[in-house]
Amino acid sequence: MAKTDFINLADFTPEQLGDLLRRAIADKADFLAGKTVNSLDNKTLAMIFEKPSLRTRVSFAAAMAHLGGQAICLTQSDIGLGTRESGQDIARVLGRMCDAIMARTFSHQLVETIAAYSPVPVINALTDHSHPCQAMADVMTAMEHFGNVAGRTIAFIGDGNNVARSLAMLSAKLNINFVLACPQGYELEPTFIDSLHATGKDIHYEVTHDPAQAVAGADVVYTDTWTSMGQEDKKIHKQTVFAPFQINDALLVHAPAHAIVMHCLPAYRGYEITHEVMERFANVIFTEAENRLHFQRSLLNVLIAEGGF
Repeated sequence: MAKTDFINLADFTPEQLGDLLRRAIADKADFLAGKTVNSLDNKTLAMIFEKPSLRTRVSFAAAMAHLGGQAICLTQSDIGLGTRESGQDIARVLGRMCDAIMARTFSHQLVETIAAYSPVPVINALTDHSHPCQAMADVMTAMEHFGNVAGRTIAFIGDGNNVARSLAMLSAKLNINFVLACPQGYELEPTFIDSLHATGKDIHYEVTHDPAQAVAGADVVYTDTWTSMGQEDKKIHKQTVFAPFQINDALLVHAPAHAIVMHCLPAYRGYEITHEVMERFANVIFTEAENRLHFQRSLLNVLIAEGGF
């Protein structure tokens, strides 16, 4: 059986993604009930980090431990990714020593290169282009809260970034309405919108520059930091441009009473979200963070123990 990588959500069918989400919810319930199986006994996951990490590192390492396996953390200073050694060679070395590779990098092409040369499954744990594991954990959280998410609406308030891109693609796959509210010039690129339509589904994607309009029919009001890692030189400018897009009480007045607020973290309180809103929806937001662990544990089981979808 050919290995399965988890890099681009566009590569999977709605059925595959939906089944994986439902499995993660069921696996979470089993885990919380004390039911675990050492399905990855004597298996190892190589974790490559170009970017700092809290949730990604802990969730993948803990998931491997829960399944009886081990995780090896490799930072840029450890391996010199793309400088001391090429992505191709690192992929070949790790693929002969480990059972899967997880990479958190700036370049999306680098992760695809690692996957092309690795004999074992490769997981995209974040690139500047996309963040598929985060999007899956987000929708998993919405499913736990609302049940069936088909026909629900996610309003993403902020930059058209990697998280927005992955959530928009997953929404297109699962018949979720997706609205992006951002300043002029921060929309998702036309080529990506074309890829949403290429899913072959009747997608419900909208972009607006009015956050109040975006949240008016939202079930989930979502935000992320305005300044991603590697964009620190743009921080002051973006704080000014994005100020009208803060998630605050004045904005949530326009949202339905049942709407929940989500944030992929880290949160910069007083910028993209107020402290008050953050605390009011803390249970949802930190369940969302916890679900990174539960989704990724199911994903690792599928890719390593079961050989893929």
